[in-house]
Amino acid sequence: MPPRHLVDLADLSAAEIRAIIGRASELKRRRAAGDKPPLFERKVLAMIFEKSSTRTRVSFEAAMIEGGGGAIFLAPKDTQLGRGEPIEDTARVLSEMCDAIMVRTFAHSMVERLAVCASVPVINGLTDRSHPCQFLADLQTYVERRGDIAGRRVAWIGDGNNMCNTYIEAAALLDFELAVASPVGYEPGVLRESSADSRVRLVRDPREAAAGADLIVTDVWVSMGQEAEATTRRAAFAPYQVSAALMACARADALFMHCLPAHRGEEVAAEVIDARDSVVWEEAGNRLHAQKALLEFLFGYAG
Repeated sequence: MPPRHLVDLADLSAAEIRAIIGRASELKRRRAAGDKPPLFERKVLAMIFEKSSTRTRVSFEAAMIEGGGGAIFLAPKDTQLGRGEPIEDTARVLSEMCDAIMVRTFAHSMVERLAVCASVPVINGLTDRSHPCQFLADLQTYVERRGDIAGRRVAWIGDGNNMCNTYIEAAALLDFELAVASPVGYEPGVLRESSADSRVRLVRDPREAAAGADLIVTDVWVSMGQEAEATTRRAAFAPYQVSAALMACARADALFMHCLPAHRGEEVAAEVIDARDSVVWEEAGNRLHAQKALLEFLFGYAG
């Protein structure tokens, strides 16, 4: 049986996503009770990092350790990737030694090329195009707090980046409404590449996007690799800060999410991220549980 990969969220069906989230919540409850089942006994995860990380690295590494397996951190400068070894050759070599490969990188094509040549599951830990693992943790957080996201209204405020692209994929898969508010020139790439799903609206006014929303999500204005654009980006995004006034446009019980790290006073006001309806710390913590459930799911298909 060929391995299952998570290159984009659409590699999973809606039923599979919901099953993974249900399992993640179960594993979370068991862990809180002191039960850490040996899900990954003698399994090894290779982790390739071209981008720095806190939550992705710690959640995957902790998941493997708690499950009785292990994880190997690989930075290009410390491996033959840094000396020009083709990614296809790396995929084949790691497949001989490890049970899965997770990669956090810039170019989405790197994950796609790994998945073509690897004989073990390949997981997108983040690319410039998408961030499916983070969305799984976001969804787990929403479901635990508010129930199924189907039929709900979600507002994405700010840069049309990798997380925004993944929310657009998710809206079609999980049947929720998504309003994206981005400045001109910073719209999400997946909307520029293809016709928008009927569930997704692109607007300019963040208040219009936030109106009646059950969930408001944002991200940094300047991502890794965009430092040279920082001044221009901050000027363009200044009207898109998630403030208390913007949150007031949403439903009274609306949640606020941010994948972190956050810059208080830029994309989000301190009074919002530190407020009662901000669930960013649960969201971050759920990376561990969602990662466990995802790994278990992919290993199940790998035999």
